[in-house]
Amino acid sequence: MIAEKCGPGGGGRSAAGNAAQVLAAARAVGDLVVHVRHEFPSADALSLVRFDTNAYSVPTKYAHRTVTVIGTVDEVRIAFEDRLVARHVRCWGRERSVFDPVHYLALLERKPGGFDFARPLERWALPECFGVLRRRLEADGSKNAGTRGFVRVLRLLETVSLAQLTDAVESALAMDVSDPDAIRLILDRRAERPVPVFNLDGRPHLASVRVPVTDVSAYGALLAREGTR
Repeated sequence: MIAEKCGPGGGGRSAAGNAAQVLAAARAVGDLVVHVRHEFPSADALSLVRFDTNAYSVPTKYAHRTVTVIGTVDEVRIAFEDRLVARHVRCWGRERSVFDPVHYLALLERKPGGFDFARPLERWALPECFGVLRRRLEADGSKNAGTRGFVRVLRLLETVSLAQLTDAVESALAMDVSDPDAIRLILDRRAERPVPVFNLDGRPHLASVRVPVTDVSAYGALLAREGTR
């Protein structure tokens, strides 16, 4: 997340809200500390939600939607209906904007020309391999198409960590691969869990069970029978 210099201080006023909405939002955000404040603002056109004296980003699809903000001493969590949609380290400065660049990638995939000028991404420091990946993608086609492909890769951060994506990008580049779908497949492959081997330990009643080898000729008989109809 990217914040504009946050430090001690700040204050604000809390809005009253609907108790059922608070409970649904609380279930979505999980464990809370003792000191909690709730507000019910709407995200503005920049996909920012005002809380106390600062503004926090949410994914662009929630712009102009009423959300529930739950602020603790350390964190601001934002829920839409019963879903947690954003979480930020709480800023105790005043009149600051706190951005999560990932919140804006869906919009930038549709409008890649704005990628280099988007304010929420100004201070986003990515590992070096992402710059290499972008240059390769843009060299393979038009600049806009390459940037759109690069944003598609970054959007994988909606479901995986930066460390996981960095590892996948580095692996793809090492294989001289830059296709966004290939990088997604690398992530999917690494997320797969091996099927555990069934262990007979502690199951003595199964030790004598024998499963016969399948007679594949039986399938041929079925096909022959089907052909006579």
